[in-house]
Amino acid sequence: MQSCKMLVADHQGTYLIKLIGDVRLTLCNTLDSYMDDMFGSQDFTGVTIDLSDAQGIDSTSLGLLAKLAINAKKRGLAVPTILSPNADITRLLESMGFHKIFNICCQSMMSDADFQELPNQCGSEENVRTKVIEAHKVLMGMNDDNFDNFAELVSALESSKH
Repeated sequence: MQSCKMLVADHQGTYLIKLIGDVRLTLCNTLDSYMDDMFGSQDFTGVTIDLSDAQGIDSTSLGLLAKLAINAKKRGLAVPTILSPNADITRLLESMGFHKIFNICCQSMMSDADFQELPNQCGSEENVRTKVIEAHKVLMGMNDDNFDNFAELVSALESSKH
C-alpha cells in the first residue's frame, strides 16, 4: 500500500482535507494540528473529507475524524461531509456509525490543483499514545459495538502509559 499523505485547501471558510494512501496513525499529529487550526479560524464554516484516494484508514484516523464531526456539531457548524467512492471504506465508515455524524457521499472530489500537501508532523511516543487513546475513546462513545471493539485496546494503552 502507498504511504499516507494529507492534502488541504480552504475556500472562504470551507476546509477540504484529502487523505491519500494507507491512512495510519503516522498522520495523527498532522491531522489533529490542522483540525485545531481550522477550529481556531474566524471564518471556519465547514469541512469536507475526501477519501477517494485512500486505500485504507485505521481506527486512530477514524477517531480523529469523529472528533472533528463532534466538535463541529458542538459549535453549530454544518455537518461535515466525507467523500468515499470506495465501497470497502464506506462500509467501514457506516459500521463505525459515521453515517450518524457525517454526510457520506459515494463520489470523488474535483482535481487536486488547489491542494497543498502538509508535511507530516512527528510527535513523541507519549504524544502519539495520547492521541491514539483519545481517538479510540471518541469511537467508543459512538456506539456499543465500537465500545466493545476498542475497550481492551484503550485499557492496555492507558496501563502501559503508567
